[in-house]
Amino acid sequence: MSTQAATRPVGVDELKRAWQAVNAGDFRTGHRVISKPRGRVTTDELEVWSRATGEHTIAVLGAIGSAGASTVALAAGLAAVSPVRILECCSVSTSGLTAASTAELGLHADRWRQGKRDHVVLERASEILAAVDHVPVPTDAVHENQLTILDVGWEVGQLLGTDCWLADAVRTANQVVVVTTATIPGMRRLAVAMDMLASHWQPEQITLAVRGPRRKKWPRGLEHAGGAATHRALAQDRCVEIPEDRELAVNGLDSRPVPPHLISAARLLLEPAHLSTDNAPT
Repeated sequence: MSTQAATRPVGVDELKRAWQAVNAGDFRTGHRVISKPRGRVTTDELEVWSRATGEHTIAVLGAIGSAGASTVALAAGLAAVSPVRILECCSVSTSGLTAASTAELGLHADRWRQGKRDHVVLERASEILAAVDHVPVPTDAVHENQLTILDVGWEVGQLLGTDCWLADAVRTANQVVVVTTATIPGMRRLAVAMDMLASHWQPEQITLAVRGPRRKKWPRGLEHAGGAATHRALAQDRCVEIPEDRELAVNGLDSRPVPPHLISAARLLLEPAHLSTDNAPT
């Protein structure tokens, strides 16, 4: 007796649409999945991004998941002098800036979805990215003296271990900000990140952004968990305290105003580069 399962009839039109979706890389998520064949990429195949003359870059990296790197990147952009753009370099499936724009500007030909918030242009990936080297090359800067903030969105070891334009951009950025939490796991992961960055950056060139209570209220042993490089950064006052915000923790980033105290804290991250202004929107 046959045990073959019954199947519903499938029309020719539906088969055509399914075949077109397979060719385009579109699946149930509604987003195109970008993947590349396995194997080492040769130098000739690497995509390269060169900063425009006068373009200043700040790379913002999270040392631990959900540290608040996207929040710090947006707050820094709002605190900076126009023109500013933020490139969120993670997959669309892990975006923290999806709802942060107050105006959507559409999809750029270079596969970046663009939006705007006050004087800040937000550009985020429009596709599911399977690896760091799948992040599309940024659009060209449209202003002289452009500030570009790279919201990296990838684990530091994964980033620096990959040959791609984004890794090169972080290595050659004008400034690096590492975001973590005022917790033992956050400090341990910060220590690992600082050690990996040490081969490209001197400790005094890296600024820390630590989300949590003020440093004087940190529990005993917290600073020690961050390792020697973190201890030196703290001793040299290269650490900015990022206060917790309960409403933001619940709702995430959306079109509502970013709390002024977060923008004030992020402004301190810009002072080494002299990019902040007392007239920046709050």
